[in-house]
Parts: sequence; structure tokens; C-alpha cells
Amino acid sequence: MSAYLLTAPAKINLYLEILGDRPDGFHELVMVMQTIGLYDRIEVRQNRSGDINLYCQHPEVPLTASNIAYRAAQLMMTRFADIYARVGGGVDITIEKNIPVAAGLAGGSTDGAAVLVGLNLLWDLGLTQPELQTLAAELGSDVPFCIGGGTVIATGRGEILDPLPDLDGIPIVLAKYNNIAVSTPWAYQTYRAQFGEHYLQDAASWDARITQIHSGGLIKAIQQKNIQAIAHELHNDLEKVVLPAFPQVQQLRDCFTKHGAIGTMMSGSGPSVFALCETFAQAQALKVQVAQELNDPALDLWVTHIASPGIQADFR
Repeated sequence: MSAYLLTAPAKINLYLEILGDRPDGFHELVMVMQTIGLYDRIEVRQNRSGDINLYCQHPEVPLTASNIAYRAAQLMMTRFADIYARVGGGVDITIEKNIPVAAGLAGGSTDGAAVLVGLNLLWDLGLTQPELQTLAAELGSDVPFCIGGGTVIATGRGEILDPLPDLDGIPIVLAKYNNIAVSTPWAYQTYRAQFGEHYLQDAASWDARITQIHSGGLIKAIQQKNIQAIAHELHNDLEKVVLPAFPQVQQLRDCFTKHGAIGTMMSGSGPSVFALCETFAQAQALKVQVAQELNDPALDLWVTHIASPGIQADFR
């Protein structure tokens, strides 16, 4: 049986600003999204059952159609039914889960992106990256980004992507309390309730603000690969509602700053927090210092780095 093994990296947000309400019910966003060196491994293998079989070692990962990876396989089987019928059988999807669940790191989205890439290869569909990203947008706002990864400005609801220069190799410490989960819909709905009166009201205003960000400090810092300047420009609107509601996340952020992180912020809707560091030695020391001070068995910490590739595939 043919199979592909795919690496599916997590993402962090270096910037997240909510501009306003879209007619489709989503928020209009402008974000700078970045892949990192923490990833799941996904095996996509043909079977003869005609079914989608999803496997994962993590007890919190659903093995049903509520999983984006499962829905990605359903989408491909439906959209390319003639080719699927010709190749015959179904697909076994095995997820080795390393990205924490419900963490604001696009763990589910990147798994779905990996299934799209894997089935494109397995069935020899010949879809280009933009074609895969168009399909990915049907599954979720982060899924198109996860296909290609790298450093990008994402607008719309997150599916319109504008690549930026890669920032490979910058060390980061990533942290998440494994007993805290933040609902993304709750975070956005709460933000709307508290700050919606300040939203920009039309597409022209959104475009003007996006143009400002394109020429602003963070993009210039990324173009110059100036870590200190990038750290100074980190921003996430959702911190305004998540940090007051989850004081442990605020405490974690403060602890990173206290022990010398050059920049720290919550990723996405949280509750993961990342810290930028100058060197891997500094990152390792920061991890130890934060773990010792907070001394909480529910706190997971990783040392990793900013990385450019999105989904990567190997034939098995």
C-alpha cells in the first residue's frame, strides 16, 4: 500500500489585530503568522476498506468528523470522487500528536493541511500550492497558511496570504498549562462584546489599516531580521480578554519577561505563550528559570525555533 509521512508544524502569531465584523460572520483580521519547529507527524496511507480511519495516541484528539484531518479527507474524496473511485479503497490517517491541543498553535489546522498535501501526492492529483490553499480555506481560517508556512501577513479571516522574508532559526521558548483551554469562539465573541464599538466599519478602512501595517515597524523589523525590534512590535488584541480571564497565562507572560525574554506574547486565542530569545543557551536557561519559579506540574515548556517550511512530505 502506498503511504506518505508528513511533518505538520505549529504556528505562532507575531501580530494579531481585529479590524471589524465581516458580512459572513467572521472577523476581519490582520496577522503576522509564523511556523515554528514543533510539529506533528501524519501518516496518510491507502487502504481497501473504502473508509476514513483516523488514529491518534493523544486522548483529547477526536477521531471523528469533528477533527479537521478527517474533514480534509472527506473534502478530497468528495471533490475528486472520480479519481478516488479509480484508485479504490479508503485512507488510514495516523497522527503522532506533539503540538499541544487547544493551544492557539493551529495544531488541528496543520493536521488538516497535512492530509490535503498527503492525498494530493497519494492520488497523484497534481494540485499546486495555491489550489491546495483554496481547498484548505473551506476547512478553516488557519489551514491555508499551514500548507506553505513561513512568515506571512494574513488578512481576511486569515486565508489571504502575503509572504514575508523568512526568519529561520530564532530561538523561542513555548509554554502552555495543560489544564487550561481557551475557546477561540469565546475569545472573539468576548472581544466583540467589549471592544466592538471601536471596530472599523467598512472595507476601505480595513484596507487603509492593512496598508499601514505593511509599512509599519514589525514588517520593517522582519525585513531586517532585527530580533530586538520584532520583540518590541509583538501585538495580540485577544490578550485584552484572555489574560484577565486566565490569570495564570498573565503570570506566565510576566515570568518570561522577568527572566530576560526579549519579547513574549500569547499566540492566537491562547493559552500558549511564547518568548523570543537571542540564543539557544538563553532559551534553555529561560525554560529552566520559569519552570523553577512557577513550579507547576501542569506547565509544559518547550525550546524550539522559528522555522520556514510548511507541510513536508516523504514517500514511504
